[in-house]
Amino acid sequence: MVVITSPERRRLAASLLYAALLASGAVQAQTGSAGPTVQERNNRQGWQVCQAMSGDAAAQLACFKNWAVSQSPADTPPPSLTTAPANADTGQKSAEVLLLPAMNTEAPDGKKLGCRNTKYSELSRFWELQRGSDCDTFGLRGYRPISVMWSGSNSVNNQPSSPAPGYSASTPSSYRRAETRLQLSVRTKLAKGLLASGGDDESGIDSLWFGYTQQSYWQLFNGSASRPFRTTDHEPELVYIYPHQIDLPGGWKYRLSGLGLNHQSNGQGLPQSRSWNRVYLMGAAEKELGGDSRLDLQARVWQRVRERSGQDENPGISDYIGRAELAGHWQINRTHSLGLTLRHSLKSEARGSARLEWMKASTSIADSAALRYHVQLFSGYGDSLVDYNRRRTVLSVGLSLVDW
Repeated sequence: MVVITSPERRRLAASLLYAALLASGAVQAQTGSAGPTVQERNNRQGWQVCQAMSGDAAAQLACFKNWAVSQSPADTPPPSLTTAPANADTGQKSAEVLLLPAMNTEAPDGKKLGCRNTKYSELSRFWELQRGSDCDTFGLRGYRPISVMWSGSNSVNNQPSSPAPGYSASTPSSYRRAETRLQLSVRTKLAKGLLASGGDDESGIDSLWFGYTQQSYWQLFNGSASRPFRTTDHEPELVYIYPHQIDLPGGWKYRLSGLGLNHQSNGQGLPQSRSWNRVYLMGAAEKELGGDSRLDLQARVWQRVRERSGQDENPGISDYIGRAELAGHWQINRTHSLGLTLRHSLKSEARGSARLEWMKASTSIADSAALRYHVQLFSGYGDSLVDYNRRRTVLSVGLSLVDW
């Protein structure tokens, strides 16, 4: 009797045992005896042998690796081992993971893994900047957070006004300062590889996107006024994204440039109708801080499209909402993040807004890192179009779904 004591010998024995099973199946197929085919035996018996090796994790892993090779096409790259890092937030310890290249192109739900592949950076996955982070065209993705939040403000606009003739409410409403804020935001990629299209997974690829965001303030707690929607803003936009890999000082990397066309309106009639159109330029950079921590910066500057004489519903809107925006995002760890968005009118009479927000992943409500507890504090102009020339401070608390 041979006693196998070392892990190497146990792994060798597992490989020999597995080879014997394959040979047995092959002999059976050649003799034409009744019973399962070689493929059926491999599928049913091979993994069961590996499962029985629970006493030696290394030998069991080697057995599964050999079985996986037998199930793959001849031209498939071999499996490889990697180490999944420990996660202090969830208590998960580091562990060896078997990667099967033939099986990692799609998730269990059948969706492409490219834009969910954590091998690539957050910006690369969000805008699908590289061929390896591409999820193809016409797939529906999240854009800005999809939110359901309670909101309380220091004031509410019961009598919206605009300098344009006929665009000021003559009769005040009876809105309350506490209301519900709802936001829906989705996007889809219309085209890719228009100007940049490399051959390997690391190569940059440009893209054209269509996005739509809708934000509503609902007077849910105002039963005496029949709980109306106080205002709803609609914001479709078209965005072209060009990828970059430019190293900057301090460990930053410039990742993308963009050109967008944006329309925003509230869909109301006189006297509360508001709308405007913008063309904007954008750029974004990122910095990895180690582990799950990172910093992202995005800047936008825009020019309002001129309105025809007599059709400007909100004159001077750029002097209030602003002409430029700088948004920073700090992913503190896997569950916590902070964001700050600043807008400025770029004039000596400085107006604009500041939005500070904190998010926390909520695996207790749903087993999805996309669901967040969300707290947001806004102060300034333009929280909604009807309030473009009214300064407000708004605190919102609720749940948001991000980039699902």
